[in-house]
Amino acid sequence: MNRQAPVRRLAIATEHWPITGGFTISRGSRTEAVVVVATVDDGVRQGRGECVPYARYGETVDGVTAAIRAMAPTIAAGATRQDLLRTMPAGAARNALDAALWDLEAKETGRRAWTLAGVPAPEPVTTAFTLSLGTPESMAAAAERAAGRPLLKVKLGGPGDDERIAAVRRGAPKATLIVDANEAWSTDIFAANLAACEAAGVVLIEQPLPAGRDQLLATIRSPILFCADESFHDRNSLPTVSGLYQAVNIKLDKTGGLTEALAVAVEAKEAGLALMVGCMLGTSLAMAPALLLTPLARFVDLDGPLLLTQDRTPGISFDGSVILPFGAEVWG
Repeated sequence: MNRQAPVRRLAIATEHWPITGGFTISRGSRTEAVVVVATVDDGVRQGRGECVPYARYGETVDGVTAAIRAMAPTIAAGATRQDLLRTMPAGAARNALDAALWDLEAKETGRRAWTLAGVPAPEPVTTAFTLSLGTPESMAAAAERAAGRPLLKVKLGGPGDDERIAAVRRGAPKATLIVDANEAWSTDIFAANLAACEAAGVVLIEQPLPAGRDQLLATIRSPILFCADESFHDRNSLPTVSGLYQAVNIKLDKTGGLTEALAVAVEAKEAGLALMVGCMLGTSLAMAPALLLTPLARFVDLDGPLLLTQDRTPGISFDGSVILPFGAEVWG
């Protein structure tokens, strides 16, 4: 008598995680991270995945939740991660399910997720620590408080960024600086802001110009790397950013999960692009799958839990800005 495979059940939860002191970028401010968690249960074990719906990409919590819930029959029928690639668009909803299936497979096989993926186990790695957008004075004070961290990511916002980055450099004279303008620069202020970043010794600038209006970058020669974020999502984005950027920011909520992210990381490196592994603002459950990409990355920006007033338990441990290896109780 053949034994049927257990029916997998899908559960969805929305969680709210307060942010320490708030979080401000060029598009606005937040006081909490709102995440969606998908859980796939095979009757014995549970796999979990976390995603962060992002309005910039037309996502809402309700919309992402509905997209995940619509996959319940497919998940119950035994859908694989490759099935998700074929049936769901890239984005937060697919990321949550993809991560849950990785976690469940690791539990069912007794093997860690990186072994299943055929990549090295994550080692201790230094993450950037983000400074929110503010006045030059407030950002200088924040930089002073974080001056002991080796890598700072500075959120910029358009006019006045030349003063902001100079203030941050005064506050943290020894830190390596990367900046993220979140599409806030225009061609009118580009030269002045770039000159200020060069003077401050910035090593990388994320998405200075709006996606689709960033052709100016093809003409710029600078010691600073330009990194595509909003302009780059998955493998389909590679032709778009080629020739404009020297680096790409891989975020699982953009690629639609680790499965696609692993593939896009290989193709991006083959195209000569440096990699940043980034995140939306979430908990350790969202950071853990992304850590499998860190051996391939030149820059790591997985500081989400450091910006929250409290992380989930169990969670990833940090030694200052160093992310320590995590156990299977966290994920994977």
